[in-house]
Order: sequence, then C-alpha cells, then structure tokens
Amino acid sequence: METGTLIFFTATVLPLICTPGPDMLFVASQALSGGASAGLRSTAGVCLGYAVHSALAALGVAAVVAASPMLFEALRWLGVTYLVYLAFQLLRSATKAGQLNLSAAPANGPLRRGFLTAFLNPKGMMIYFAILPQFMQQGGSIPLQALILSAIFIALCGIVYTSLSLAIAAVGMNGGFSDCRRRWVEGTAAAFLIVAAGRLAAN
Repeated sequence: METGTLIFFTATVLPLICTPGPDMLFVASQALSGGASAGLRSTAGVCLGYAVHSALAALGVAAVVAASPMLFEALRWLGVTYLVYLAFQLLRSATKAGQLNLSAAPANGPLRRGFLTAFLNPKGMMIYFAILPQFMQQGGSIPLQALILSAIFIALCGIVYTSLSLAIAAVGMNGGFSDCRRRWVEGTAAAFLIVAAGRLAAN
C-alpha cells in the first residue's frame, strides 16, 4: 500500500478514536476507579475486541450484521445493557463505606470487560465494514491490506487509550484514596459509563 494512503487513513480514523464514545468512556471509568493498571488492562481488552471485529469483518460477518437491522439493534442494546450493568456495580460500591482495595478485583476483570465493551459495540464492526474498504486499492492483496489497516486502527486505539489511562490515573492518585475520595471516583466512573450507554443507545 502507498504511504500516502496509510497517512490519509490514519488522519481519518484518529479523530473517530479521540471522540468520546463507549470505549473511551469505559477506559476512563476503569482508570479513574482502578488506577493505571485497570485502565491499561481495559485498553488491552478493547484492542482485543477490535481484533475480533477485524477477523469477523474479514470473514464477511459484518456484511450479515449490516444487512440485518434487527441483529444490529440486538447487539447495540446488549451493549447498552452491559454498560448500564457495570455502572450499577460501581454505584452500588460507591454507596458502601470502606477503603479502596485495588487488589480486590481479579486481574483479568478489566481486560474481560474491555473486550466485551468493544465486542458488543456493533459500531466497531461497522468501522471495519464501511471505512476500511474505502482505502483498499485494486490490484493488491485485499486480506493483506485489511490486515495492515486493521493493525493501524488497533495500534492507534492502544496509543490513545493508554495515554488516557495514564493521565487519568496520575490525576486520580493525587491525594490518595480516602473512603470519601474512593466513593467519589467510583460514582464519577459510573457516570462515565451511563453517558457511554446513552451515547450507544442514541446512535
């Protein structure tokens, strides 16, 4: 693929990645409530979710979803329900007194939740289905071009969400985690997830 095409693709998808949406708000909520490690594991989970979307798009599943409004809506509302469930869990924790214990959550929890957040977002699959083909060139290997473009998209997601996680965690750790602060950050994180669910439901 030509370098100019790759640069143009990067310039096209980077604003989409940087626009607050379900994935970004979820990562932010995890970094705020669980620190940098939770944010980074959430980022890895989101990237894995998009890797699966990439494979499904290559297999033509995206075309099936796009052609079935009912299936698309079912996936979208499943994603909304999942984000609301996570917000409820954080709100319930925020109403209980007690010091924050960052090691209490399973290490793979944010990773699994990040994966599900991205995987249950059909808009992610539509990015692969609607945007990637516009940058593929005739005469070249379509699977190879799809792999290259997908790798760029996932790498950009990783860079943006990692930076976000580290920045939020650095701000959140200032002053420590007293019980009052812990309840405040968990409540704020829950609000992030509710906003993310609202954005997904409105799209």
